[in-house]
Amino acid sequence: MLETMRYTTQFLLSALAASQFPEPTVPEIAFLGRSNVGKSSLLNALVGEKAAKVSSTPGRTRAINFFQILDEKQRPKMNFADLPGYGYAKISKSISAGWGEFIDPYLGNRSTLELCVCLVDSNVPPQRSDAHLLDWLRGADREFVLVATKVDRLSGNERTRNLAALKRELGVEEILAISAKTGLGVKELWTRIEEAGIKA
Repeated sequence: MLETMRYTTQFLLSALAASQFPEPTVPEIAFLGRSNVGKSSLLNALVGEKAAKVSSTPGRTRAINFFQILDEKQRPKMNFADLPGYGYAKISKSISAGWGEFIDPYLGNRSTLELCVCLVDSNVPPQRSDAHLLDWLRGADREFVLVATKVDRLSGNERTRNLAALKRELGVEEILAISAKTGLGVKELWTRIEEAGIKA
């Protein structure tokens, strides 16, 4: 599918506490976003297989799910960390509700966390919860890349207008347009991920 698809993926573990995190041996890439932003679909598009379960019910992921990315010789290359979606009313009222036990320690203290992939829905106006997350990551001095999902649902003019609004309201200079459905932007995101892993 892509040049980067020399990797294979396997589920590693689910963690509900910091004590359950895997040993910090390889670079890790965290995926964050509001519930129903298309995080599982993007993960599956990146790895070329159905590693993450796509649910029709937002907020199903309660734990941090770790996936191990293996190279062509089946050696661990990096881990993907799929974090619970935030902002879904049945799960939490804000970005911080319910996250203090293990999400904050992971984002704040994880020594092998090299990049946070922050997802926003290109079809939805900028959200305060997304702005809070980016501010939190800036305060924690975490490197992040902002990804706008589901851009295949927008016309060219709508895409230009919505991406400009997201950049302006969220205070970022760059936003990567992604479609898990068509593959748009997936190779570019892989490049960012690999750069973060190599830098580590």
